[in-house]
Amino acid sequence: MDNEMIEFDIGLGSGGGDDDGVDMDDEEMVDSPAHITTSGGGGAGASSELYLPEGDLLDLEPYEGMEFESEEAAKAFYNSYARRVGFSTRVSSSRRSRRDGAIIQRQFVCAKEGFRNLNEKRTKDREIKRPRTITRVGCKASLSVKMQDSGKWVVSGFVREHNHELVPPDQVHCLRSHRQISGPAKTLIDTLQAAGMGPRRIMSALIKEYGGISKVGFTEVDCRNYMRNNRQRSLEGDIQLVLDYLRQMHAENPNFFYAVQGDEDQSMSNVFWADPKARLNYTYFGDTVTFDTTYRSNRYRLPFAPFTGINHHGHPVLFGCAFLINESEASFVWLFNTWLLAMSGRPPVSITTDHDAVIRSAITQVFPETRHRFCKWHIFKKCQEKLSHVFLKHPNFEADFHKCVNLTELIEEFESCWLSLVDRYDLKDHEWLQTIYSARRQWVPVYLRDTFFAEMSITQRSDSMNSYFDGYVNASTNLNQFFKLYEKALESRNEKEVKADYDTMNTAPILKTPSPMEKQASELYTRKLFVRFQEELVGTLTFMASKAEDDGEVITYQVSKFGEDHKAYYVKFNVLEMKATCSCQMFEFSGLLCRHILAVFRVTNVLTLPSHYILKRWTRNAKSSVILEERTSDVYTNYLESHTVRYNTLRHEVFKFVEEGAKALETYDVAMGALQLAAKKLSHATKNEGKPGMANGRVKGNLVTDGSRANCTTDDLERCSGQHLSEDDMDRRIRELTNELESANRKCEVYRANLLSVLKDIEDHKQQLSIKVQNIKISMKDGL
Repeated sequence: MDNEMIEFDIGLGSGGGDDDGVDMDDEEMVDSPAHITTSGGGGAGASSELYLPEGDLLDLEPYEGMEFESEEAAKAFYNSYARRVGFSTRVSSSRRSRRDGAIIQRQFVCAKEGFRNLNEKRTKDREIKRPRTITRVGCKASLSVKMQDSGKWVVSGFVREHNHELVPPDQVHCLRSHRQISGPAKTLIDTLQAAGMGPRRIMSALIKEYGGISKVGFTEVDCRNYMRNNRQRSLEGDIQLVLDYLRQMHAENPNFFYAVQGDEDQSMSNVFWADPKARLNYTYFGDTVTFDTTYRSNRYRLPFAPFTGINHHGHPVLFGCAFLINESEASFVWLFNTWLLAMSGRPPVSITTDHDAVIRSAITQVFPETRHRFCKWHIFKKCQEKLSHVFLKHPNFEADFHKCVNLTELIEEFESCWLSLVDRYDLKDHEWLQTIYSARRQWVPVYLRDTFFAEMSITQRSDSMNSYFDGYVNASTNLNQFFKLYEKALESRNEKEVKADYDTMNTAPILKTPSPMEKQASELYTRKLFVRFQEELVGTLTFMASKAEDDGEVITYQVSKFGEDHKAYYVKFNVLEMKATCSCQMFEFSGLLCRHILAVFRVTNVLTLPSHYILKRWTRNAKSSVILEERTSDVYTNYLESHTVRYNTLRHEVFKFVEEGAKALETYDVAMGALQLAAKKLSHATKNEGKPGMANGRVKGNLVTDGSRANCTTDDLERCSGQHLSEDDMDRRIRELTNELESANRKCEVYRANLLSVLKDIEDHKQQLSIKVQNIKISMKDGL
């Protein structure tokens, strides 16, 4: 068979190599798109399907002198031989003509040929975050071909032996040079992707269709990459629609912010925008933010990522949106910096995202002081996928997992519960479970309670992050439809906020207790927040608070349900500063006081909410530019709070006095004598309280006759009055002056309160008018 010529009318992909002879590292291409375009006679950009030799050619083995019509035919034959034997191929080297630069010699090798160069420049200048496994072992198997003067290619060298085990037939489809997505498979993938299916479900359908994974001819990674490339190609064609829309919105309102990564007129990657309302909302509710990247799960065809928050009604509110075509770390860093610029450079207190290492790294760079949390809902959802076999085998696992994560009160309790969980279900070596455990400080509630996330309770089920556009953006949404649905979603959310404002301002909630605190809260909070606060207030009726420790300034109370002392919460209360902290940390996490602190307030006669426990972002005036609620609250609660402080301070001192006095008979006698003397003085002061009256601006007794004498000091009282006064008379008159001064102050407070009440009514009326205007606008739009 010397000089036998074998013709193949075929084209074959690069098989992990490069037609220009560039030596490419097979293992470094695992994550690159697996859709291998073939480069036949049409040049590098031409694309064709794979055709393998048939009949007797399938059994042929390369030999020196074998001829081919083209270099591509030689490469295709060697790759076909490799598939039959059980190894992967790639192009190793080439030789060009000095005359015209054309390739005149090629060497095709086993993918395990040579060794990885660990000192390459590309690895010197950067840290390798995910080092790949070493696959090159110095295998010498190869096929060399060179071009004859006739234009045909002849085999000039062939090495058959390998220094490693070959792959069995049922695993050949995993080798890179044999992973090909056929035309029919592409068609099926395109159809299922358009229906909103992800790569995992699509691969299941393909395996069923072809009768096994080995017959599909490619892996799930290849399918995922093909789908990603498909999406990017389709988006690049329609992205001009996005730019046109953003330019139009900016022209209509200069406060409409948008930015494009790269040059607008060239191939661009990512886009961000925020309308004026989104930017204004951030000034009111930008303390906690959610960055939603659920599109990355391939549920949606659009690479759409909104920034959202929570408003004063507990509704999601928009802070901006992005289209992310490029999902590299640099792209996320650009996006976060751009969003921060649009939000006037003020970073949030906390941010919630999907569990993703690239996003976490970008957030660390842009928001170093912001507390980063992974969405618990997504981790629970991922858990159902990764541990599906456990869920099926152990019906109680889900409840135990939920209890471990959500219901543990202390870090030590969670750690103990987790170890018990993984031991009970034999999951100590489960890789994914170990990964999320390593990141537990960023998603398990017990580690996050000291930071504000605007959630109504710590143990509530966390909703999916993408709730803002639920019902509008779905699996079949494309760019042509997107902005119409986007605007509908904005209108719907705005209508819900207007309705919630109207209900809060025009309907009174039903009070369940005679507590002044409940009435105060009903006038300050929005309706939804008041209902949540009311639950906590009513919940105090089932709790008992008992003093556990007193260090002089701070009293520690043990708070628990009757008969459940083993499950107690601890509240530290500073009486003089009217500040309390609870071991459950609900106020720090949600901005509402828990029932445990409210129970302590009940037993210590704190009748109204101190102003520092009323977050403006939860009040009905959260978006008001006029600050009224704090001053009004201070006036409303001034007397009650001052009385409470006096009461608690006296009781605190008396308790210390009693403890010291009861230690011995001698101290007891001294204490009783002091109490009897104090009782007489208190009785005398009570009888004289409020007796002096005003008559035409004069105090009875003619102590003060004009304004100048009102400024007399105690030492000058006798001289000012022109009379000889005894010490008792001086004390009595000092008390009279003090009472008159307090009476005048109370009148001033009443006048001030009335004035602020009028201003508050004006503000309420202004808000009602605003709601009516919004309703009229919506009605007019609906009519059009």
